[in-house]
Amino acid sequence: MAPPRPLMDDITAEILLRLPPDEPEHLFRAALVCKPWLRIICDPALRRSYRDFHGAPPLLGLLHRLMVMQGRPPARFASTTSLPEFPHPGSDGRRTRPLDCRHGRVLVHMLEHGEGRPGYLVWDTVTGDRHSLPPEPEDMDWLIYSAAVLCAADGCDHLDCHGGPFRVVFVATHDHKDVILASVYSSETGAWSVPVCLDDTCEFYAKHMREGRANAPLAHFYTPYLQPRRGTLVGDALYFTVRWGNAIVKYDLGKDRLSMIEPPPKPKVCYIALMAMENNTSSLGFACIQRSSLRTWSWKEEAAEWVQDRVIELKKTIPVVNSKDKPVVVGFAEGVGVIFVSSSVGLFTVKLNSGLVNKVDESEEYFSVLPYMSFYMPDRGRLLSLARTS
Repeated sequence: MAPPRPLMDDITAEILLRLPPDEPEHLFRAALVCKPWLRIICDPALRRSYRDFHGAPPLLGLLHRLMVMQGRPPARFASTTSLPEFPHPGSDGRRTRPLDCRHGRVLVHMLEHGEGRPGYLVWDTVTGDRHSLPPEPEDMDWLIYSAAVLCAADGCDHLDCHGGPFRVVFVATHDHKDVILASVYSSETGAWSVPVCLDDTCEFYAKHMREGRANAPLAHFYTPYLQPRRGTLVGDALYFTVRWGNAIVKYDLGKDRLSMIEPPPKPKVCYIALMAMENNTSSLGFACIQRSSLRTWSWKEEAAEWVQDRVIELKKTIPVVNSKDKPVVVGFAEGVGVIFVSSSVGLFTVKLNSGLVNKVDESEEYFSVLPYMSFYMPDRGRLLSLARTS
């Protein structure tokens, strides 16, 4: 019986395109099957087509940012695929605080104490590239802060960002003044921008300051206390929350301006997530759990109002140890419509379009989950070296 005819390269490429990106080891194993497949997988054209075919990059892992408690070990990168866990910059014992994962990069505050103030690290877990950043401007004497990293390459679709320019947006509550400040670091200039300030010139801000001063018995209750949660990128703006009932701080990248937005009127909860809504016109979203239901709202910019979108019942899908232990929202993954929910039983993902629930990690006191999303293609140099030796 004659051996089967080999598949044409274009047909093989079409088959390889359909290997799931959330199991990147499949491509590596396929490359080891035979040299023709290896050649196709090493072709940069396939790598580009693979990203275009699958669209949003898959969730490769989670950088756990736990509640700040004395004696806790450094945060770790937990893989959600067949890949091994990436070594975290703090795995050598250095104190670190992970702040953001976005556009193929991880932003880490390096908290070593020595000469000068601690700086920041922008880390690509796939390529291993690391860029050290100087501390934020000295006049940003912060009390509490958050920060975000994002790709700054012109025309990039952000499907597979590796290398190239980036920006870091740092937003903080001042330590001695009732103001919120923002500054931007550019990898192209190697410097931080002059800080901009949100103060009582903002009508919304001034209203809450007046109410806080009138109603709070202690001064720190009306401080614009920025929540140290991960920020959310929607269009050309980043959004963070403050402790005033989860009021929202908006930093407009194009205008270099801070402003504030009222949260949805009903939620009175501590744990929420801001997100980019998956619709034709990308808009800001807000998610929280009330009683046993996950609820989401969309911000309508033109009408300046919130509209409720979804209500997903979680009572029968996310287990708890007892009825008093309620699940809480601790994060969101852009592009795939996934909310992270923590309960006493573990960490779960909830898909907004289907309500599908999946357990991804064990129980911890999560505060902010940082999802790392990127395409992980087999290293071309490693594959070619295998081809030469086989």
